[in-house]
Amino acid sequence: MSNSIKLRGLLVLFCLVLSVLALGPTLMKDSLPNWWKNAFDPIHLGLDLQGGMHLVLGVEVDKAVESRLDSVVDQTESLLRDEDVIFKRIERKSDDRMVITVYDADAGAEVDALIQENFPNLEPMTLDASGGYIEKNYRFSDQEIANIKDYAVRQALETMRNRVDQFGLSEPVLQRQSDNRILIQLPGVKDPQRAIDLLGKTARLEFKMVDESADIQQALQGNLKPGTKVLYEHRVDPMTKKVTENPLVVFEKTALTGDLLADAQVRIDTRFNEPYVAIEFNAVGAQRFDQITAANVGKRMAIVLDDTIYSAPNIRERISGGSAQISGSFTEQEATDLAIVLRAGSLPAPVKILEDRTVGPSLGHDSISKGVNSVVIGAVLVVLMMLLYYRGAGLVANVALALNLLFIMAMLTLFKATLTLPGLAGIVLTVGMAVDANVLIFERVREELRHGKSARVAIDAGFAKAFVTIVDANITTLIAALVLFQFGTGPVKGFAVTLSVGIIASMFTAIFVSRLIFDLVLEGRQVKKLSI
Repeated sequence: MSNSIKLRGLLVLFCLVLSVLALGPTLMKDSLPNWWKNAFDPIHLGLDLQGGMHLVLGVEVDKAVESRLDSVVDQTESLLRDEDVIFKRIERKSDDRMVITVYDADAGAEVDALIQENFPNLEPMTLDASGGYIEKNYRFSDQEIANIKDYAVRQALETMRNRVDQFGLSEPVLQRQSDNRILIQLPGVKDPQRAIDLLGKTARLEFKMVDESADIQQALQGNLKPGTKVLYEHRVDPMTKKVTENPLVVFEKTALTGDLLADAQVRIDTRFNEPYVAIEFNAVGAQRFDQITAANVGKRMAIVLDDTIYSAPNIRERISGGSAQISGSFTEQEATDLAIVLRAGSLPAPVKILEDRTVGPSLGHDSISKGVNSVVIGAVLVVLMMLLYYRGAGLVANVALALNLLFIMAMLTLFKATLTLPGLAGIVLTVGMAVDANVLIFERVREELRHGKSARVAIDAGFAKAFVTIVDANITTLIAALVLFQFGTGPVKGFAVTLSVGIIASMFTAIFVSRLIFDLVLEGRQVKKLSI
């Protein structure tokens, strides 16, 4: 046996063994050893095949602009005090303007210089206020507003991706769409409501000081001191599980935000055997937390998540090290989800669900059944045609076709690709294309035989002359498939994946597998006539 035949044989054998190993977890996942299941993943099915959730979320980007302006207001107030600039008040107006009221033009000039130096993207506007005061108005430029909105959508997409990854879902789809929308597809999700709650939670964590001097009854009637507001503390009775809402008056100014968190983990309180969320601040947050607790010993600090107070402990002493905890009679699942959203980061703006569809597993099974039937029917028709037209050589093409399907499924597993309904359509198309190369080869062989060549010479010449044509035809189709994969989304990308791996597999089976079978049949034999 020649070295070239041995080399082809070893290559085909290696690909065959690798394919069997890769497809083992898909075909026999319950009866395989752990090392095998850990080494190879089963084929991932898309949303249309195994069911799951299809969500379209809208990012409320105007809220992101307001939140950014609130942050600028807080920073500006600190800068004014640090620079000893005298001002009457600073506030954000409802029309997205920051207004600083000063007593005279000199103070106004100082404010303008401070804003120009620290916030060059703010556009100034000066108005005269009642009582002889001067109102310095500032708003973001149109370009800055556009940048804030764009960043809000991009950050929301990244935050969603982090949450989905920690949720443990396989092969999710997250894509940005027009009109500040985000498409999310979650194949195989078992608890749709939990996924919606997890993805839709803004998770804005804030630490606010409680106004102990406030009269709760007066506050509930709307009589609030400037700079304060009423929030409700969420309490769950550990025995009866009854939820109560306890009103508290807190200062609107946020002492610390969750943006400075480094980690959040679920812990168990050994006293009550209840889970809580332990949080760790980064270096900047730890320093800030240390300063706040040192300046407010004996006072209560409210831990607020999305305008709901989860706890309002009394600060007994200065807390160094940057550690704190959020408790609120959580279930273990609630504590886990809260830790996930805190680790993933808060959303830059609220999101609302614009479209919510759940694809049931029964529909997925029906799609799989129809898709498999289409592949089987297409394969049977191709097999019959090859046998009737090319007889013995057609049998060689059919063996190559069977291995072609095996290699396609193996490559989907090895590349961790997702098999979708359009992907099944790509496999059906590949089944038809898979024998094209063999048809070219067989016609070349027939031509050589008509010229009186021997079987061995005809086979060698047929493969050699068809090689360039096969490569050219398949490479151009592969380029088109790669373009579809790069620029397509959703169904188009699923089709492109199976088409790409199908082209690669069909080239391999036509050039190596078919040639190997012919070589093994002709090796050491004097074959005078080919069944072709």
